[in-house]
Amino acid sequence: MTDALLAEIAAIDPLDDLERADLTRLRALIANGVPLWRGTAPDRPDPHLVSYFPVVDISAQALLLGAHRKSGLWLPPGGHVEAGEHPRDTVRRECVEELRIQADFLHPQALFLTITRTRGAHPHEDISLWYVLRGCTGHLPDYDTGEYTDMRWFNLPDLPFAKSDPQLHRFAEKMFRAFPSAPETPLPLAL
Repeated sequence: MTDALLAEIAAIDPLDDLERADLTRLRALIANGVPLWRGTAPDRPDPHLVSYFPVVDISAQALLLGAHRKSGLWLPPGGHVEAGEHPRDTVRRECVEELRIQADFLHPQALFLTITRTRGAHPHEDISLWYVLRGCTGHLPDYDTGEYTDMRWFNLPDLPFAKSDPQLHRFAEKMFRAFPSAPETPLPLAL
């Protein structure tokens, strides 16, 4: 699985110096044999791998986010990578569990990588691979109400950056730049 993970992150073209540094750090963790699959919920080992799978409607310039029960934030769907599992397979598994739909990848590999310190009772670092899934604003999935209190589509200018993953603004910038119908206007600054 180490070689597969290295190949996955090798395909990521960094947005900026922060993503470049996060990719370098992950490569070092892998080279040093650090266990990256979460073994004990919610925070061991620290750090550990997560797969985010933002669902986007490129033509509407919209992103699907869920009001996550535990974090209190508007987050893209996602989940922890299990031992021996490829992060892309995590997306497939979690998409069925959380959204009750099959993953429809807009991009075949992870588009973005972040390392972020979580908040709450058990702060730890999540190493998040962000995969982009295709969606349509005309369809709201039958989401897992045990995981989310609400789920909705947000148009690009209305993304709740102040109440979301602190890296959402960087992901949105990279994602909408990566596809031909990307907006020409800059994203609003994160608060």
